[in-house]
Amino acid sequence: MEVSPIVDETLAKACGAAAVFTQFDQAQVDRIVRAVFLAGLSQRVRLARMACEETGLGKWQDKVWKNVLATLYVYDDIKDVKTVGIIAEDPVSGITEIAQPLGPILAIIPVTNPTSTTLFKILIALKTRNPIIISGHHRATGCCREAVRICYEAALREDAPEDCIQFFDRGSREETRELMSDRRLALILATGGESVVKAAYSSSTPAIGVGAGNVPVFIERTADIPFAIDQILLSKTFDNGTVCASEQALVVDSEISRPVREELLKRKAHFLTPDEIRLLETVAYDRERQVMNADIIGQSVGKIAAMAGLTTISPDASILLAELDGIGDKIPLSSEILAPILAYYEADSLNNAVNLCIDINYHGGIGHTASIFSNDDEKIKQFALLMNAGRVLVNMPSSQGAVGGLFNTLPTSFTLGCGTGGKNITTDNVTARHLLNIQRICRRRVNERTGQLAEKMLFDENIAAAAIEKAYYMNY
Repeated sequence: MEVSPIVDETLAKACGAAAVFTQFDQAQVDRIVRAVFLAGLSQRVRLARMACEETGLGKWQDKVWKNVLATLYVYDDIKDVKTVGIIAEDPVSGITEIAQPLGPILAIIPVTNPTSTTLFKILIALKTRNPIIISGHHRATGCCREAVRICYEAALREDAPEDCIQFFDRGSREETRELMSDRRLALILATGGESVVKAAYSSSTPAIGVGAGNVPVFIERTADIPFAIDQILLSKTFDNGTVCASEQALVVDSEISRPVREELLKRKAHFLTPDEIRLLETVAYDRERQVMNADIIGQSVGKIAAMAGLTTISPDASILLAELDGIGDKIPLSSEILAPILAYYEADSLNNAVNLCIDINYHGGIGHTASIFSNDDEKIKQFALLMNAGRVLVNMPSSQGAVGGLFNTLPTSFTLGCGTGGKNITTDNVTARHLLNIQRICRRRVNERTGQLAEKMLFDENIAAAAIEKAYYMNY
């Protein structure tokens, strides 16, 4: 099949860059990465403003923070990681590990975090000597292209390979599919909506994608209530709720429901009436497609209220709370809504609370993230053991906690794996370590622990499995 000119040219350039990049040593790579990090960080405010103006989503001030995380925090996480040549040697096992680049990577960028995700993916790709092709969301092409330009020029000043960073202007869907499925592409790093991730996984090219987040947060009776509410609102209002790891539903121990409600009201939260919930559902959720309405993503409480005709909402309201009595497709606000809207539930026992959180998690957020506020270690463990979540966050804001770096030592990442539950290959916060092929030199070693036992039973069919196990543990 004939390849379209734009796809052929883009991949030819990327392959040429890959051939040069494989010859770079660690010092050369680290100089390039440092220069790109500094360039991106220096333009954090301008890029944040551009992203906010172009997409119409979120708050530019919070997007500055995202750009800081994507540069300063990511750089601090990866700067000392060995990604070239021999990265580990074990004289006992006789195994030596060698890092090799993957080859050209296609990075899909979401509209919610366009410049920060671009900066992040460029840094981890360059750190691992992989040329990267950035494909921005159609509503964020301008700011993504500018982020690419800034990084590419900084990389070239440190003698990086030409075309090690490219911007792919999405032409037709056919061309994007063609790029995804071309054998010259080594990996797709897909962050975005379900359709984008599904396209990446069905392209026949290896892919690291991420699932949706429908994050439950359980406020257990031993929690510090003012602190918990402060952290939850800090998270859910951050960039108007555009982070996929932001809380989506509060599950409150009924024993502390009164002080929790009082604290929420003190902080300008608005509890919706049943009529207001019905009005909000019409603008927040697309019932036909069973997804959140794109027009509401990253919008302020005031704008959402105007869209829904909610005339009783105070102009200074911080967040909208919907008290719900169920979870599922017929209850729209129990789904992921990337805006300052939270579902609200009460539970009369730990078991009921955990079951509610599991149901919320399974309703569109399997494998992603769950959150708990508690000072009871045993209950925290019970909660974590039962949740299907790659990240169980304890006493911290979910948005900022899940991406790592600020409130914990998780790798700072804008690509959060959801494991097999979310149809992903990993539950990790994806970073440079995931963009390497590891060669292993294996020197001859005798496995003395099992060798003698194996010789004894190899051809003796009368030795039962139980006898083998007993001999194994008695003799060794």
